[in-house]
Amino acid sequence: MEPFVHRRSRDEANEASLFLLNPWVKEDETLTAGFTGRAGGVSAAPWSSLNMGLHVGDDNAAVVENRRRLAKALDWGFEALTCGEQVHGCAVQAIGAADAGRGRDSRTTAVPDTDALMTDEPGVLLVSFYADCVPLYFWDPLRRAVALAHAGWKGTVLEIARLTVEAMGERYGCKPEHIRAAIGPSIGDCCYEVDDNVLSRVRPLLQEIQTAGVAAEAEVIRPSEPGHGFINLKELNRQIMIKAGILPTHIELSEWCTGCRRDLFFSHRMEGGATGRMASWIGMEGR
Repeated sequence: MEPFVHRRSRDEANEASLFLLNPWVKEDETLTAGFTGRAGGVSAAPWSSLNMGLHVGDDNAAVVENRRRLAKALDWGFEALTCGEQVHGCAVQAIGAADAGRGRDSRTTAVPDTDALMTDEPGVLLVSFYADCVPLYFWDPLRRAVALAHAGWKGTVLEIARLTVEAMGERYGCKPEHIRAAIGPSIGDCCYEVDDNVLSRVRPLLQEIQTAGVAAEAEVIRPSEPGHGFINLKELNRQIMIKAGILPTHIELSEWCTGCRRDLFFSHRMEGGATGRMASWIGMEGR
């Protein structure tokens, strides 16, 4: 069953389109987690309409209004939104109460050079941005800690999923077997064809995963024309999570493809780069 469920709005033109991580938010009413769609914002074409990215050429005031709409839809204060400066790397940054709100209305105040954020502070809403890359979610209900990671193919082969699990352990005492993980809407292997430059970076990681007894290459790479192949980044990140010690039964996997469903999501690849960004979010309210 699809874990990211589209929350229907009575006012689709003026209310942020949300895909809630239902299994988690139903289990813990103090937790909020999910992914935005492309509808319900104020941005003009080609970013229409709920563009969450400040770095794509859109009017900054429109993006900030869209982010405010997200906060309002979640019934959170705008000042809680906390963002990193995503660079397709693998750095993981702990967010304390003093960091709350960084990057919410300007990239200059975002946590620099960071693609993964984690916190155990209630009232901090971690947010990151996507237009085909894979959103990764982490939640330890025992230690009351959460994290988000942005995984394009570069972050994936750098094993940002594993590094986030390890960072949560070092900082908050989280054990992999207690961590819940989710892989959100992103481009599927139906739409994500790459050349040998990417395949040559992915295969050594797959060999490590196979040596660990997790899975086989056929589940990740589907050959196409010579020197090319379709990659299942969602499955590859799932395998990395399992290799890092997360139980397979603790991983939620979205079937939404941003490339196929451009009626619901932005897709950098399928729209030629001229498009907006969705946002993932996760946060805990105080008990």
